[in-house]
Amino acid sequence: MLGETWQDRRRASARGEILAVAWEVARRDGLGGLTLRAVADGVGMRAPSLYTHFASKNALYDAMFGQAWQEFAEAFEAVELPADPRAALHAIARFYVGFATADLVRHQLMDQRVLPDFAPSPESYAPSLRAMERTVARFRALGPAVSDADVDLFVAALGGIVAAQWSNDPGGDRYVRLLGRMVDLLADDLALPRPTEDPPTARPEDPPAPPPEDPPAPPPEELP
Repeated sequence: MLGETWQDRRRASARGEILAVAWEVARRDGLGGLTLRAVADGVGMRAPSLYTHFASKNALYDAMFGQAWQEFAEAFEAVELPADPRAALHAIARFYVGFATADLVRHQLMDQRVLPDFAPSPESYAPSLRAMERTVARFRALGPAVSDADVDLFVAALGGIVAAQWSNDPGGDRYVRLLGRMVDLLADDLALPRPTEDPPTARPEDPPAPPPEDPPAPPPEELP
């Protein structure tokens, strides 16, 4: 970058390495179990040296928060949405749920208040605002009738599926496999047209009806 010195590049490289180790420690010990000493040991530096990059544990959380939302924003921007509004709604939902269920610690830091003493700085919070604004803009582009309440319902429904998946079936698909049905319900409410060639969404828990049984044979007639 123009005007960047070798000291700047070295410092940025060190911060990147520290953040990578911080994520590893958080995934191993939990967000609340993250310590600067454990991160320093993982990087291979003395704890006082780590303080020259991050003055406190909350400062480290802050950098992790901003990094996670920046990754989300960049990945979401790269998603090419189909021209069909219903298919686009499905694509938005699949992206968010896939991102949120790929990494529990990242999801907790981004979307849940699991650290009562931490609040992101305006600088680190900015990527989350940009990501949300872009998500809302792409959602509103689905049709002129999309309201603020529709956006809130969509966000709440996706968050509910993610929370249920992490709470009840981590690593499985018990709830994420219902995502398509949930999106179709919302799409129907928004009057987004269904492709004529697609059959109605099947209910996976309803097995097909068994074939009718043959009627029982009549009893033999008694001889006089």
